[in-house]
Amino acid sequence: MSNAAQAYSRTSHTTGAPREIEAQALLKAAQHLQDVQTNWQGPDKNMHQALLFNRRLWSIFMSAADTADNPQPPEVRQNILRIAAFVMRQTVDMQLDPDPAKLKSLISINCNIAAGLAGRRA
Repeated sequence: MSNAAQAYSRTSHTTGAPREIEAQALLKAAQHLQDVQTNWQGPDKNMHQALLFNRRLWSIFMSAADTADNPQPPEVRQNILRIAAFVMRQTVDMQLDPDPAKLKSLISINCNIAAGLAGRRA
């Protein structure tokens, strides 16, 4: 099991509500990415770990959105898949051509989705 999946699993056992768990995981990923952006020293281990955590988290969301037993309406699932695809493209772009400014969109997406899951504005 990936680190992101393990963190997600541990959080789910301690807090309960799925939307809250997802919001917490997204905020954790955003914080890791923000730390990399704030303390930018070029592509390093911290950048790769933050991108990996975020990619694994979004892979979980993609898998969940793509299952037949997902209770969300098809439009919501499709939107999740589109956002996840964008996150994956941005991650690859960041890995191929590292630039701390490119992290802004990933951080923003995670924070906005987390705020929506928590029922508040970002």
